[in-house]
Amino acid sequence: MAIRVLIADDQEMVRTGFRMIVDSQPDMEVVGEAADGAEAVELARRLHPDVCLFDIRMPRLDGLAATRALAGPDVPDPPRIVIVTTFDMDEYVYGALRGGAVGFLLKDSGPALLVEAVRAAASGGSLVSPSITVRLLEHLARPSAAPRPPSEPLTDREVDVVRLVARGRTNEEIAAELFVSLSTVKTHLGNVHRKLGTRNRVETAAWAWESGLTA
Repeated sequence: MAIRVLIADDQEMVRTGFRMIVDSQPDMEVVGEAADGAEAVELARRLHPDVCLFDIRMPRLDGLAATRALAGPDVPDPPRIVIVTTFDMDEYVYGALRGGAVGFLLKDSGPALLVEAVRAAASGGSLVSPSITVRLLEHLARPSAAPRPPSEPLTDREVDVVRLVARGRTNEEIAAELFVSLSTVKTHLGNVHRKLGTRNRVETAAWAWESGLTA
């Protein structure tokens, strides 16, 4: 089954470029395009894509509002949304991730990273442009508000896993660093999601940033 992708950007040239990149992959297909956020929300609800690629600044409804509408905390079975934008601003990055996005890329990241982000999103992972990740971690090392406490304490090993997730490690990399099996990492992540009330790696990483675990 191909990964079904929806593209939303107010610039036709950008949409065409993204479509060419996505459609060139044997395991992906573009199922729809939107020129504004309101159209993106309507198409996403009608077409049920696996992954959405959203710009931030769009007419009628911006990408952050569209993301919250489709993937906010109270939305059941949300699509996997990756924000792809030219605006390298911390408040946009954090707003997107807290709003339910599972990735954040700059438009100059290149085709390879875009494809990688789509695949990561479709498989339940996440990808944030490396230059953004480092700056975001530094910015969030001084949390402005106390994070929500877990429903039950994390074990030492689960804390190790959360730290590595926040640093952008894949499950395979976490397994190698902790000298455990891949299935053990997945078990730990499942326990972490349950205890923290998080739905994905990005929300788990955000909790780690707020808690100061990445300092």
